[in-house]
Amino acid sequence: MRQSTTKPVILDVDTGVDDALALMLAVAHPRLDLRAVTCVGGNVPLDQVVENTLGILKLMGADAVPVAAGMSAPLLEPPQHADDFHGRNGIADVVLAPHGLEPTREHAVELLRRTIEHSGEPLTLVTLAPMTNIAVLLRMYPEVLRNVERIVCMGGAIGLGNATAAAEFNIFHDPEAAEVVFRSGVPITMYGLEPFYRVAVDESTITRLIDSHAPVAQVAGRLLQHSARMGGDDERIPAEAAACIGDAGAVCAVIDPDALVTRAAPVQVVLDGTVARGQTLVDFRTGPEPERPVGIQRGLVDVVFDVDGARYRRLFLETLVAGWDQATGSVPSTGSGTGRE
Repeated sequence: MRQSTTKPVILDVDTGVDDALALMLAVAHPRLDLRAVTCVGGNVPLDQVVENTLGILKLMGADAVPVAAGMSAPLLEPPQHADDFHGRNGIADVVLAPHGLEPTREHAVELLRRTIEHSGEPLTLVTLAPMTNIAVLLRMYPEVLRNVERIVCMGGAIGLGNATAAAEFNIFHDPEAAEVVFRSGVPITMYGLEPFYRVAVDESTITRLIDSHAPVAQVAGRLLQHSARMGGDDERIPAEAAACIGDAGAVCAVIDPDALVTRAAPVQVVLDGTVARGQTLVDFRTGPEPERPVGIQRGLVDVVFDVDGARYRRLFLETLVAGWDQATGSVPSTGSGTGRE
């Protein structure tokens, strides 16, 4: 039984490659108590998200964690999936063992409400996907806010996007939902593309994971290998590295927030139909809070603009490889020099 010092969390996912890595970390780390996983259409269609999520939880021996299917499309627009990056099945075309699991019959929004309301202590929501489920929850059941300690969202960017030059994918996929969440008044940590690309692993570590005898390490290695092939030439990834751990970094941010460098600022999501749609406008102007038009007042968001990449890399690898290949005592190196030492 887990100690009372664990932090209760819910993950909201659109399980692609890096969501899978994040799920692995959330299950494996002893400081986290994963209460539920809710699924939303995003990287791949909703049915595939649910299938991937159940498969990863089975791989991790987390069969008892409830999983629910939620919103299949954004609030206003048709979905725009990213299977061109994540592979046809969303997890690098890795074929997991049959899981024999089923999602709960209730909608993800209902599972969110029930889990939050029945929790004996405030929960942290970790959103690794378009925030459609969370926006609907906040509109239908605003009373749950009192038992939400914080939302840690992987989404947005201070500067360059990835879905477009202006917008990060999760926000771009459903900007209206993101704007609902950012204006909700819930304490929010925005773990955007700036830290996303700072936490990375090198090729030798990926190879050792794949060559291990532990299924968890092998799958993690193959997911990272796919990321290296698809995005390894992105100049935002540290030069010594091959692939970033992506969404798993947002889970690291819940486990070890002291490795983050943040600044509180208003964040507004661009909703019009220009090339900037889905952009997160982070207002870092100094001095007194700038005047804004009536109706645009909003709470401050803790925006992450830097992270100790080496520290999170070690956290991720040491958690996942704990106990693997103990027969030989082999453990992948966690000191590749990527990120900020």
